[in-house]
Amino acid sequence: MDFYAQFKEEFMTILTDGGILMLPLGLLAIAIYAIAFRLFYYFVEHSFYKIKREKLIEYLMNPIMATGELRQIIDYTQDPEIESKDELASRFAEISNAYLAHIDAACVPADLVTIAPLMGLLGTVMGMLTTFSGLAVSVGGKTVDQIAAGISEALITTQTGLIIAIPGYVMASMILKRRDQMEAFLNSVQAITTQLFEKKSKLPSDL
Repeated sequence: MDFYAQFKEEFMTILTDGGILMLPLGLLAIAIYAIAFRLFYYFVEHSFYKIKREKLIEYLMNPIMATGELRQIIDYTQDPEIESKDELASRFAEISNAYLAHIDAACVPADLVTIAPLMGLLGTVMGMLTTFSGLAVSVGGKTVDQIAAGISEALITTQTGLIIAIPGYVMASMILKRRDQMEAFLNSVQAITTQLFEKKSKLPSDL
């Protein structure tokens, strides 16, 4: 219980010494991590793109072996009613938009992350202005308090901005990597399915 009380006291001290920018920094951190974790959960929900290429080819050749979302994608893109490559490409465009557009629309951590260190830098400038103001006014102990408050604000906001930004950059790069993996997987499905479609379309003329 003493540890919790001490932690709470230190946290409140940092929050108050950091100045007015600590609240927007806190809200920014919540927004970044909430969006990032939501996207990570999205990739867990739609993990079909992790299937190896050998297994993918096997499923595309024998759709009945596939399950879940991949089976739905295969059934939709191997529909016997598809009559041309353009129609097939259109269906894959719909699938890509259904998955990738959702990620792109929600994938703003990278943009928000760049704001965190800039906001911390703004806090540094504001803290230094307070410090210089204290140096300009010589009123004994009050001047020392103002200088100390300015330095605290400058350091705390800078540190907070970096603490938010560094993990944010890591998560944004991980999200982008998963997004690219999903896009590459869908492109592979489209390329193989197109080849199968071309072979089937040539069968009647070869008989």
